[in-house]
Amino acid sequence: MPEPDGTPVLPLRLRGPGGRPLRVAHLTTVDMSLQLLLATELTVDLEAGFETYGLSAPGPYVPQLEAIGVRHEPLHALTRAWQPRADAAAGRELLAVLRRIRPDVLHTHNPKTGVLGRVLGRLAGVPVVVNTCHGLWAQAHDPFAKRAFVLGAEAVAGRFSHAELYQNAEDRRTLARAVPRYRSRVVGNGVDLTRFRTRPGVRERVRAELGVADRELLVGGVGRQVAEKGIREYAEAAAALAGKARFVWIGPPDPDKPDALTGAADGGVDFLGARSDMPDLYAALDVFVLPSHREGFSRSAMEAAAAGLPMVLSDIRGCREIGIHGEHLLLAPPGDVRALTTALDRLLTEPALRRDLGAAARCRALAEFDQRAVARVSLETYAAVARARGLPWTVG
Repeated sequence: MPEPDGTPVLPLRLRGPGGRPLRVAHLTTVDMSLQLLLATELTVDLEAGFETYGLSAPGPYVPQLEAIGVRHEPLHALTRAWQPRADAAAGRELLAVLRRIRPDVLHTHNPKTGVLGRVLGRLAGVPVVVNTCHGLWAQAHDPFAKRAFVLGAEAVAGRFSHAELYQNAEDRRTLARAVPRYRSRVVGNGVDLTRFRTRPGVRERVRAELGVADRELLVGGVGRQVAEKGIREYAEAAAALAGKARFVWIGPPDPDKPDALTGAADGGVDFLGARSDMPDLYAALDVFVLPSHREGFSRSAMEAAAAGLPMVLSDIRGCREIGIHGEHLLLAPPGDVRALTTALDRLLTEPALRRDLGAAARCRALAEFDQRAVARVSLETYAAVARARGLPWTVG
């Protein structure tokens, strides 16, 4: 995070016994999470001089991780869904990797790897085990059995970590009985703000590529192609507003998820698939929408805010943190197609509202959503745990 005069703040410098570089491993389910969600945090770790590891199932993002200096350790048996036999095999793989690379810090992410990693990290004797809760994977409307399993698993796993970081305050309150406040902290979330600077000609080029006319409004959502993202509701709203705008959805399929979509419920929404030029896509949009059913702290909404876009988001935890209804964005109840349609219609028909909300969202993003600041909190947490445990680290 830069100082007020624009001078970058250097990462916290931590060293292990004898001044050796610390080995820090980040554990996620898939390599996509390492690259798309944690790339900035991994970069900050590298800048701090750490030997930085990414642990996940292997996939197409590994070359990008290795290109910036991250050492990827594949966990071939690791799956996103809970599968007892595969999970046992993945656990054995994870223990073997931890015993071989002997990290000083294991930082776990994602629901499943957060549970497995905290428990096995402590069993493997990792000196510092930290977990980031990117959003509890159960909602109040979920069946009791699911909520009991999720909260029970998190409560048990939380006893194995040395520190718990939460992206939103609601999740911290939910687990307050299981995780003492002295071991937990709300850190928020962030994005690489330097990626969302306006560049001349980009908007016109991308809109021409998509076949969008100069005066035509372009509405877009970003996320995996799963029902949980509210794509079905978005498609219904798009059908109701046909003729007022073009509607697109950007993001990869996720066939391993039980609620995976294939574009069959398009209803006037064009699915663009995964894109590597997201800042350019945001520049081409006039309105951003995310009618998601669950979010930890929406990354795509933070990116849209950084791009200065007016937004309609679900009124849920993980979206409410992006801004205040009517000041930075508009909120609509999840699953409520009529409310979503009404909110989108307001933005499509009120240019001044689009302008004001977009400008306010951009200001909030610059003040609150710097991922480097979030990464620095992780480093501070590692140092605090090391001090509390009397580890022979040096801090500079």
